[in-house]
Amino acid sequence: MTYHDITVVITTFRSEIKIISCLESINSELQVIVVENSNNTDFKKNIENKFRNVKCILSGENLGYAKGNNLGLSKVKTKYALIINPDAVLEKNAINNFLITANKNLNFAIISPLIQEEKDLLIVKENSSELKEIENVKGFAMFLNLENFKDIGFFDDNFFIYFEEIDLCRRLINNKQKIYLDPTIRVHHIGGSSHDNSVNYEMELSRNWHWMWSTFYYHKKYNSFILALIKVMPKLFSSFIKIIFYLLIFKKDKRAIYWQRFSGLFNSIIGRKSWYRPKVN
Repeated sequence: MTYHDITVVITTFRSEIKIISCLESINSELQVIVVENSNNTDFKKNIENKFRNVKCILSGENLGYAKGNNLGLSKVKTKYALIINPDAVLEKNAINNFLITANKNLNFAIISPLIQEEKDLLIVKENSSELKEIENVKGFAMFLNLENFKDIGFFDDNFFIYFEEIDLCRRLINNKQKIYLDPTIRVHHIGGSSHDNSVNYEMELSRNWHWMWSTFYYHKKYNSFILALIKVMPKLFSSFIKIIFYLLIFKKDKRAIYWQRFSGLFNSIIGRKSWYRPKVN
């Protein structure tokens, strides 16, 4: 197997600056599909001119992480795909190490890199190169063996952001597929900053709305409406109390954040789709 067996898929939104380091870390022999969740023709032109191995698709609207990646994956013709966030950077040997592992003929659906974040939730023995079978991965970097997704498809389009990779992994496990962590594959991830700094506050509002919407939707999907409601009621009540509190002490920004949390959860409970989109130009 060679680099020609892998296509990289990156979903972006207002990531003009953040994505450069990511693309520079990807070997120029690799095909890259960038799905830009807008109609930003300047972004497309600049990226394709700077990186000849990149094809940029403009979605025309903000599809979110799940639907954006599904669009990119629908264009992939290779055996494997690497989904990576625009604020992630591959270490030098990441792709080679993946190919070494893939050449072992493992029957895998996903191979995850070692998480390189400040809060590393996975414990791997120092200097270990041993594969670890796991139940879910973080969505910032995932090597997919596309053959093993034919029965279940890719991400659930109902998620805009959050829980989509957990849902995907759960469906894979239920379908008897294997997910591995490979400590020899290293990817550095900033986390929570795929967009440029100029839209930080609006993106924070969006994150709060969608985190709550996705929380209820996920639990309802795998349990029941009643059990999901029981799980989120403390969050709904807490958000409402904090809206009142920050209203009384005139903290407009804080009040707006908790309103987003309340609104996202309420909209999910009443069965509305994940409709909120960040208000940026």
